[in-house]
Amino acid sequence: MLRYSFLFEQMCRRELRQKYKGSALGVVWYFINPLVLMGVYALVFSVMLKVIDIPDYPLFLILGLIVWVFFAQSVVAAAPSLVQNDRLIRKVQFPRETIPAAATTVQFATFLIMLAIVLPVALLVRGSLDPALLLLIPVVAALFAFVLGATLAASVLHAHYRDVEPVLATALLPWFFITPIFFQTEKLPGASEYPLIADALTWGNPIAPFVGSLREILYAGAMPSLAQLVYVIAAGAIALTLGSLLFRRMQRDLAVIL
Repeated sequence: MLRYSFLFEQMCRRELRQKYKGSALGVVWYFINPLVLMGVYALVFSVMLKVIDIPDYPLFLILGLIVWVFFAQSVVAAAPSLVQNDRLIRKVQFPRETIPAAATTVQFATFLIMLAIVLPVALLVRGSLDPALLLLIPVVAALFAFVLGATLAASVLHAHYRDVEPVLATALLPWFFITPIFFQTEKLPGASEYPLIADALTWGNPIAPFVGSLREILYAGAMPSLAQLVYVIAAGAIALTLGSLLFRRMQRDLAVIL
């Protein structure tokens, strides 16, 4: 990857141009999406239905949404990336990982910009700086590793089995609603009587600890629990390792099957 850093940079630039080609607002659409979702969910759940009573609910929502949008958009963009670059793969010898990695990096850059916008708002709401902010770097790095591992796996699997992209698109919708983005698992009806349900939503969903850790740091101004930190770091390392191994094993015949 270091030897082909220039190629990787050009792929990121091309990915960015293609994504927003012909769009008047360009990359601004990335920020509009979570902001609109935040407004809709805040209006429906805390104003119209009044089923959620969480202080500073818009901030609570947006922190969960930017994590989810980064993950979902990266997987959706990277899954067909190898198929879309079939001519390049057949004609040029280069690390194939750069193609899904470029799609993920573009989404990560926009995620960081959104995080930079939300950060001062979170500090203003809390009214203080906390040492827990130092943990933001390893949590975000682990999130990037997790998403990159997922996109590597999704892209190479879709190159071999073309049902992967539509299956992912279908699975992401219910996955979104069981992820604690607009609710707190411990406050769900029956959570106290059936703690296994809350635990399953928290620990059985690999995205949930990332959402929870980011919220602990920026929303609550506290350090994530040791269990959360261990989980996100382990999840990032395992996902990236397995995604890389799977990609390297299945990429050998890409030039033939594409």
